[in-house]
Amino acid sequence: MAETIPDREIFPEWLSFDPLVVRRVVTAPAPSLEDNTADLDRLRRALRQSGYAPVRLPPGELGAYANRFRQGHFTATAVLSHAEDGWELTELFPGTSEQPLLGVAADLGTTQIAFYLVDLQTGALLDRLSVPNPQIPYGEDILTRIVFASKPDTLILMRNLLRATFNETLSFLVEKHGYRLTHIYALTVAGNTTMTHFFLGLDPSRLCKEPYIPVANTFPVLHGADLRLGMHPRGLVVVFPNVGSYFGGDLIAGILATGMHRTDDVCLLVDVGTNAEVVLGNKDWLVACAGAAGPALEGGVVERGMMAQPGAIDRVRIDPNTLELTYHVLHDEKPKGLCGSGLIDLVAEMFMAGLLTIQGKINTKIPTPRIVRTEHGPAYVVAWAGETADGQDLMVSEIDIGILLKSKAAMYTILNIITKKVGLTVQDIRHFFVAGTFGSHIDPVMAIRIGMLPDLPLETYKGLGNTAGRGAAMVLLDRSLLADMEAVRQRITYVELNVNLELMNEFRGATFLPHTDPKLFPSVTIHPRAMG
Repeated sequence: MAETIPDREIFPEWLSFDPLVVRRVVTAPAPSLEDNTADLDRLRRALRQSGYAPVRLPPGELGAYANRFRQGHFTATAVLSHAEDGWELTELFPGTSEQPLLGVAADLGTTQIAFYLVDLQTGALLDRLSVPNPQIPYGEDILTRIVFASKPDTLILMRNLLRATFNETLSFLVEKHGYRLTHIYALTVAGNTTMTHFFLGLDPSRLCKEPYIPVANTFPVLHGADLRLGMHPRGLVVVFPNVGSYFGGDLIAGILATGMHRTDDVCLLVDVGTNAEVVLGNKDWLVACAGAAGPALEGGVVERGMMAQPGAIDRVRIDPNTLELTYHVLHDEKPKGLCGSGLIDLVAEMFMAGLLTIQGKINTKIPTPRIVRTEHGPAYVVAWAGETADGQDLMVSEIDIGILLKSKAAMYTILNIITKKVGLTVQDIRHFFVAGTFGSHIDPVMAIRIGMLPDLPLETYKGLGNTAGRGAAMVLLDRSLLADMEAVRQRITYVELNVNLELMNEFRGATFLPHTDPKLFPSVTIHPRAMG
């Protein structure tokens, strides 16, 4: 068995290469009067001698498998899938076969579904693709979709929309690389609790009503035929478990991707979406919470905000002496708006140049043509009309900045409160993982400067991108993570962040740049002009 996985761009060094599905050639002596063992018993014996026991054979294939074993003169190529209590014989080819062995991991997100095509023979990541979630027309948010799916026929519609998208995408991926759907022998799916319910056709209506009870938190190993998915009909389908209505399989996959559940060091994982979801802990304990810190950071609230897509300004720099501004646009297109990282950069650079006060107000005393007055108050021009995609000045208003400061204050408060609840401080964090598209683009220097992330050594921070998809793909390649998945689920304690006096006091202090207590951010130098 190989010791490493070739694609270390996405898979960590500690991951073992023991795939969920393997292909093995087995040979048995031909029957004789001295050895009159039945054909399938002979096959089981050969598999056991190769290290695979117990092995379950699909009842509907017993005759076909016996014939194929004889057809290959008692040499066959077995495709074996790791099941809960042993192995399943998923496919059997007569003689020696080099049939491809593929797996697909899916991050079943509310707005996007990300697919990863993996070669289970080599561990290579062959392709990745994101497609829109087909349920969006029936509700931008989860709650609207749950209400829509309150009837049996609409629930079936939501399930079928997802499965149709899975089948279309799987077909596209395999055809692109010259494979067939039957070459897909394993599918892992990680999503939040509601999306998992929709995918499996389970009623999610009780998730949004007290006492917030899912239909199930753990799911049996399924097969392609069970869900009518475009893959090998007996291929495994592993759906990540939930902790409850508030904590889904996507975050469990994220924990696996970081490896925080295997280290002594205190680690923190932040996944920014509609909410900021936070997990703190190590191999001995894990606590989690969620709070409303996401919308402005993912570009969904400020007037010229947008997701990190082509045309989004994702990086801004301002010379503190000349006040000259430069920016970078994703895909080098004309700017259409700012994504979360671009907005954070802008506010951090404006603050460092004294264009923003510690209260987050635009310093209108500074003579620069980029500071303008609008009917809604002061604003700052990031890109002039002649530079932008729509031919209009791309401005960020003082109101927009205020929205960002509330989001960053919520983020810092959540991090501060959850560490305090376990008797630690943010300074005890040794590894800080930032997930999602936001994590791929954020500059920790800028986030620290505005007081969104704690003032820790820069090497503490690591942007991991899509941790849910990465964790789901890792399970395809290291079957020991199935046990980790369940251990993590049982280990997590969810902490409710109540709107109490402590939280509100923390929040108010964090709405300033970088904070009302500058000792918390010793690396941040405050420009004299920022004092107002």
